[in-house]
Amino acid sequence: MIQDNIKTRVVGVDINLDKTTCAIVDIRGNIITSTSFASTDYPFIGDYLAVLSEHILTMVEANGGYESVRSVGLSIPSGNFLEGSLVNSPNLPWKGVIPLAAMLRDRLGIAVALGNNAHVIALGEYTFGAAHGMKDFVVVSIDSGLGSCFFSRGSAHLGASGFAGEIGHTCLIPNGRECGCGNRGCLEAYTATKGIIRTAQEVMAESDKPTRMRQVEKLTPRIIAAFCDDGDELAIETFRRTGYWLGLGLANYASVVNPEAFIFTGAVSRAGKWLLEPASESFEQHVFHNVEGKVKFVLSSIEDNVRNVLGASALAWEVQEYSLFK
Repeated sequence: MIQDNIKTRVVGVDINLDKTTCAIVDIRGNIITSTSFASTDYPFIGDYLAVLSEHILTMVEANGGYESVRSVGLSIPSGNFLEGSLVNSPNLPWKGVIPLAAMLRDRLGIAVALGNNAHVIALGEYTFGAAHGMKDFVVVSIDSGLGSCFFSRGSAHLGASGFAGEIGHTCLIPNGRECGCGNRGCLEAYTATKGIIRTAQEVMAESDKPTRMRQVEKLTPRIIAAFCDDGDELAIETFRRTGYWLGLGLANYASVVNPEAFIFTGAVSRAGKWLLEPASESFEQHVFHNVEGKVKFVLSSIEDNVRNVLGASALAWEVQEYSLFK
């Protein structure tokens, strides 16, 4: 069979708690165009999918049409690549098991691949970023949640049912803080956004030292990191504790999978040295001694929204081609 109409573009979609970004990406990884909208405006999945479909359709029709687009890749927290579903998300408003890939495929008429956001971020780093050239590494994404994906011998390890890498929902402290997943003591409850804010509140309650954190009505990790830059002792202590817990959790991870590097992404990771220095110190204290001193901590250098849509585009090439518009 001779085929002379090879499609050279895909659509990458990055879905997170606040914003959804869609982009057309060509076969060389160039972003042709992009658009975005607020995810939180659509608490019902049917309404959300209608808006997402409309954004994709409008963008594609204005940039070459369907004859040039092969498939769509979706990046979403709590996504399962093997099922093509959003599964019991603790943070997104759409609950239960939702066959999102199939639902979007039926609306658009082209193939759709769906992956957990950490899996997609790892694909982006492996193809275009800090993990390029590595075979065994872990990407850790810290934002509203804590997720990870580890590559073994150059391939993502997804596990028997697609849920490998959920380091955020491993138990750090028995009977500790309640996590959004329903369990207690999860690493995510101490190191993702809500956990960091709670730690800041605990640090302030324990001390009468002055801190600019008391003056802020709605704290965020970014604000706390900025206070660290200004020498705020309690802000620094907030990230010291967060880093300690993160390093402990990653030491357990590394003792099992023996990666070459941890690559950090997500808004929380932008705290930089305030988070990563105590995390590295705690990691070296707790990791198996044969691994000690051999694992690099690397902060991603790619802008998150760019890397995420590029990773989603890489995922799109992995799904079998399907189209009603051939």
